[in-house]
Amino acid sequence: MRTVSRRLLSTTARLLTEEQRRQLPSAWKAVDGRDAIQRQFVFQDFNTAFGFMTRPVQTGRRGRPFVLTLRLGVALLAETMNHHPEWFNVYNRVDITLTTHDCKGLSTNDLAMANAIDKFAEAHV
Repeated sequence: MRTVSRRLLSTTARLLTEEQRRQLPSAWKAVDGRDAIQRQFVFQDFNTAFGFMTRPVQTGRRGRPFVLTLRLGVALLAETMNHHPEWFNVYNRVDITLTTHDCKGLSTNDLAMANAIDKFAEAHV
């Protein structure tokens, strides 16, 4: 089971430096008028989209069917990281916006969360 670094649970969020902003995943786009990033995920149907937000995914390793890794749903991952995204879900689409309200902009927590969500999305589909 993957664990989340306690570093991510820090209550002191720091704004991203210019170098860190260049490290933001390319699929995440800047939000007009806000220091925030957003990404849209499209799934086969509502159940799959809702599952992406809420349900854990089990993945097995090839050739070893009884070895399973449990990955948190994005909502539980966010709770574990103490960093909660803004959500919008219509049928098979999930839009996620990340920003850190404590420091009024993009922080290292947003970078970590975007990377974690991307990894989860790869395993989910």
